[in-house]
Amino acid sequence: FFAERLEFYLREAKGQAYDVVKAVLAAGANDVRDAVARAEAVTAVRGSEDFAAVSAAFKRMKNILAQAAEKSFPIDATVRHSDFKEASEVALAQEIALHGPEIENLASGNDYEGALLEIAKFRPLLDDFFESVMVMVDDEAVRAKRLGLLQLLKDEFSRIADFSEIVTQG
Repeated sequence: FFAERLEFYLREAKGQAYDVVKAVLAAGANDVRDAVARAEAVTAVRGSEDFAAVSAAFKRMKNILAQAAEKSFPIDATVRHSDFKEASEVALAQEIALHGPEIENLASGNDYEGALLEIAKFRPLLDDFFESVMVMVDDEAVRAKRLGLLQLLKDEFSRIADFSEIVTQG
């Protein structure tokens, strides 16, 4: 009941788009003020090209992880940039280690817009990663590490909203 009322409030009283509301509520925002702050932050940054690309990459990560779960592929949760060989996966792992705590601090301090702007900076690394790396390779150890990297990213990004709910153009 509360979730329905909160969804109605965000959409009708606050004028938030349906996909923004779904994204925020899917991330577990069930406090009214917090949900409003998250929705306003997502709305503020959603028009940027970087945010749209990161949102699309998030959907791709979520789909790959769902496929891995369906096939019961193991995921190695220990992510260290030294575990990777490809330059794009090393760079992505390093960026997570470097900026992950900053994103967490911003989100913990309810600076959701700041956290989303930091997340949007991952765009070039994500683009490069998905262009140059095949995640679902036959080598189980390599696949498990790459899945672990995607899981870490998905977990990091979804602290504020579930970006797979965001409707993007193109």
